[in-house]
Amino acid sequence: MKDDAEDERFREFMASRWPTLVHLAYGLTGDRGLAEDLAQTTLANVYASWSKVSGASDPDAYTFRILVNVHKGRFRKKRVAEQLGETLPDKGLPDSTGAVDQRAVLVSALMELAPRQRAAVLLRYFEDLSEVQTAAVLGCSVGTVKSQTFNALARLRRSPLLARGEAR
Repeated sequence: MKDDAEDERFREFMASRWPTLVHLAYGLTGDRGLAEDLAQTTLANVYASWSKVSGASDPDAYTFRILVNVHKGRFRKKRVAEQLGETLPDKGLPDSTGAVDQRAVLVSALMELAPRQRAAVLLRYFEDLSEVQTAAVLGCSVGTVKSQTFNALARLRRSPLLARGEAR
């Protein structure tokens, strides 16, 4: 069990390294949520080995190594054994690249909206919130939600990106 002084040293270490660990983890995963999970797991492992880490000549390098190993371990745990069948499947999966292209075009068009308009549209139509719920989330009146949504939809209808079907 660690004493209070060691716990305080670890807390200081953790607070000072958190942004760097998340940044490195984001580079490894490409996903902010996974990066934070990876950094958190890394710090839990660092805490469990704190006497070794704090006594190392380069605690940062030791910590980064733990992070990389935890990241590699994610793949080992999720690996699914391949099972070969006697025959090949009759059909392939449908091509979904068109849907991905459409999504990219829509995201590009949404990014051209003002932030408040974009938030109103996303909350109303993607999250399926009511006008009252959207107003509560945005901290504005229902009338503001209505006008922001109306103006955003009008702008999307006139969007050259959506008309051409091309993403930026």
